[in-house]
Amino acid sequence: MKRLYLLRHAKSDWNDPSLSDIERPLSPRGVAAAPKVAEVMQAEGLLPELVICSPAQRTRETWDLIGSCLDSEPPSRIDERLYLASPGELISVIQEQPDDLDSVMLIGHNPGMEAITMGLSGSGEQPDLDRALTKFPTGALAVIDLDVERWSDTSGASGSLQRFIRPRDLSTP
Repeated sequence: MKRLYLLRHAKSDWNDPSLSDIERPLSPRGVAAAPKVAEVMQAEGLLPELVICSPAQRTRETWDLIGSCLDSEPPSRIDERLYLASPGELISVIQEQPDDLDSVMLIGHNPGMEAITMGLSGSGEQPDLDRALTKFPTGALAVIDLDVERWSDTSGASGSLQRFIRPRDLSTP
């Protein structure tokens, strides 16, 4: 059994038209939401062994905010392939992970994150499954248990959605 965490970057800022898409930072709403997701991750023990992040500014900022809120920040790396990746590209990245890791987090973008969640989640907790299949908003985290022994065996509907966390569902301080 492997556990996959799929995190869509927090809300980004569109106010500076001079920035390219990859350079867009988080909005104030995104900056506020990411630590709330980290709090739930820490409280529920949803802690990956490795984080693989898109090179986009907004994904890196999302991880910086979340990682800094965790008691023990897991190692992370940037993978260029995650920037606006298709579900097939995301599956390739997942399948390449070393089998000594039991859990991995990908931080990326829609529509890929939503599509891969839908594709891998053959079953799951019904309320979470319904929310995830309706919309995968910014800052949301899907936790999928994969019925595989090796990452290379990851394929369509091989998983069960265990948790779907949306920032808007989290209480404000």
